[in-house]
Amino acid sequence: MSFFDSAAGLLRALPAERAHNLTLTLAGAAARLLPRPAADDPRLSVSAFGLDFPNPVGLAAGFDKNAQVPDAMAKFGFGFVECGTVTPRPQEGNPQPRLFRLTEDAAVINRMGFNNGGMDQAARNLKARRGGGLVGINIGANKDSTDRISDYVLGFAVLAPLADYVTVNVSSPNTPGLRGLQNREELTRLLDSLIAARGGKRKPILLKIAPDLDSHALDEIADVVRTSGIEGLIVSNTTIARPPLKSSHAQETGGLSGAPLLAPSTEVLRGMRQRLGKSVTLVGVGGIAGGADAYAKIRAGASLVQLYTALVYQGPSLVARIKQELLACLDRDGYANVTAAVGSGTD
Repeated sequence: MSFFDSAAGLLRALPAERAHNLTLTLAGAAARLLPRPAADDPRLSVSAFGLDFPNPVGLAAGFDKNAQVPDAMAKFGFGFVECGTVTPRPQEGNPQPRLFRLTEDAAVINRMGFNNGGMDQAARNLKARRGGGLVGINIGANKDSTDRISDYVLGFAVLAPLADYVTVNVSSPNTPGLRGLQNREELTRLLDSLIAARGGKRKPILLKIAPDLDSHALDEIADVVRTSGIEGLIVSNTTIARPPLKSSHAQETGGLSGAPLLAPSTEVLRGMRQRLGKSVTLVGVGGIAGGADAYAKIRAGASLVQLYTALVYQGPSLVARIKQELLACLDRDGYANVTAAVGSGTD
């Protein structure tokens, strides 16, 4: 067990949000202490939306809201790191406590509410980067905004030049009314506005959707995405559903992530692969805690995967283990590389 895994175990004795803030401090130290990670096995490399990923395992948004430590997290072996969600203006988010560990369920509930220092702070941090890993930026709208689409356009204008790709978060359950941007009319206006804002620069745009959408809503999102010109779809955000859970925190409001989200989010991912085929890159998120979970997402149609909650319980050595287990899955099933396995469970 590494020092950082041991530290993760100790941090779980603290209240969840305090532990998270200390984790960011430790991660900052890691940027100075850890060597550059060894090169990944070439079978793990993935080319997607014009970028070359050394491996398909990414850090999901929510961990590093203000883009403080993307280079440090890359040193733990992630193929890419997504920072945010970032709003144009700083905001405090929802009242504390707002982050809850469901240890018995290997899950987390959060109702953070896009707490972040705003796009100017994130931009300063991204400009100060010294590493070379792939970094995405996840953008959102301020809670009190009177024109949320303008918020996304403004965030894109400021942050897109500083990141390798931009994720449009319209699926957090913790900003009232935000998920309404997933309906056909609003989503079309939003994506059209962002495509216009990027002009000819071709910065990849990804859309992050909720796992709680019915078939009709997924059909409509697929139609909009197919014709929009964006490059990717992230499936999925946290869920407001409450499957059977053991923890005393089970009835807290907010978005549920972790192990209980694996099956439902993978089903939504598979459904979007069936709807969209290979027309956009899919990124699978939700409940990944091992190589078999990542492989299930890949077979359901994901070219890339992301995780966050499992790190709370297993520590950063999880990343290397997932990559090793993923290679074992590829060998077992006779696939030459990750790309060969993408969608093999749906096509």
